[in-house]
Amino acid sequence: MINNTKEKILENTEALFNKYGVRSVSMDDIARELSISKKTIYQFFKDKDELVTLITKGHIDRERAEMSTVKSTAENAIDELFKLSHCIREHVKEINPSMLFDIQKYHPNAWALWLEYKSVFIKNTILDVIARGKSEGYFRKELDAEIISTFRVESIELSFDERIFPRDKFDFTDVQMALFDHFVHGLMTVKGQELYDSLIDAKSYESN
Repeated sequence: MINNTKEKILENTEALFNKYGVRSVSMDDIARELSISKKTIYQFFKDKDELVTLITKGHIDRERAEMSTVKSTAENAIDELFKLSHCIREHVKEINPSMLFDIQKYHPNAWALWLEYKSVFIKNTILDVIARGKSEGYFRKELDAEIISTFRVESIELSFDERIFPRDKFDFTDVQMALFDHFVHGLMTVKGQELYDSLIDAKSYESN
């Protein structure tokens, strides 16, 4: 019962953060959403910062598992990128773009988790797929993997910055997918492009 209550608080709070951003959601809002008292929340969590940190860790752990599954099941580097594209599209549908800014400014523990995830796990995943794509002949041999992977990692964070992509002018999902599309197409040889296009055509056919 105790674990169920704690998980329910985390799950519902994450949904609120995704919808409204982190800063604008108070402990009162969380209690109201769950129809419980703030005292009950404080039985499980020290404060809002701990909630944010645990939710960030849970989100990162799920993404790590999902990306690892994609990597282990993909038939080749192009298939891996195609599946990652689908994952990204599904993830950004749920996220309030102000979340990352709020975490960076107000929650240093959660921000440290994000930085480690971005600079180590995501970057290494990109380095691995680039190496795989080169060996399979789908990616250009002359690519500098270190530069390209660093660029890709930083572009993820860039897309959350409302000073660069204000929400009254840019759709968050469109920004994410445009940056990913630019990254993908900059990697590929003609052979890789042909396979990638065939996967897109097949997906389009299946959805009709």
